[in-house]
Amino acid sequence: MSANQLKLVLLGTLALFSSPIAAYPAPETAPAPALPGVPSASTAQNELAQLILAPQGPQEGYSRAKFPHWITQRGICDTREVALKRDGTNVAQSPSCAPISGSWYSPYDGRTWDRASDIDIDYVVPLSNAWKSGASEWTTDRRRAFANDVTHPQLLAVTDFVNQVKGDKGPEDW
Repeated sequence: MSANQLKLVLLGTLALFSSPIAAYPAPETAPAPALPGVPSASTAQNELAQLILAPQGPQEGYSRAKFPHWITQRGICDTREVALKRDGTNVAQSPSCAPISGSWYSPYDGRTWDRASDIDIDYVVPLSNAWKSGASEWTTDRRRAFANDVTHPQLLAVTDFVNQVKGDKGPEDW
């Protein structure tokens, strides 16, 4: 991921956590543990001030399949399962890595859920948005790394139906 793309991810993450959706009630519980790689507000503001934005490229040629996702991360756990464990509280997993209990706080709507089936793992910068922003020029290996990055705030456990409303809108539009 280029420095400019990382800055866009950081901007989106800060925007998500600093301005909750007004249409939903206040959080029912405290937020989940902090995501990895989120900078301080002042660091993000300094980096954003230096960001050079270029026009988005075309959607032509985009396919989600060009971003191999939900790959095996640790042992038999795939990216989704790792993100659910990371973003949840008191998450217990089956021998096959599926979450069987726990709770997940969604910063998009301030709700807490106790079933993993109510949670989507959102791409803060959607894959189609990344494609139009330069990922069309990346190798498959680089797109795979981007689509499965659990070390930066690119993947986020959120309420499933809210994520579906968001769709492939990037942080700048949602």
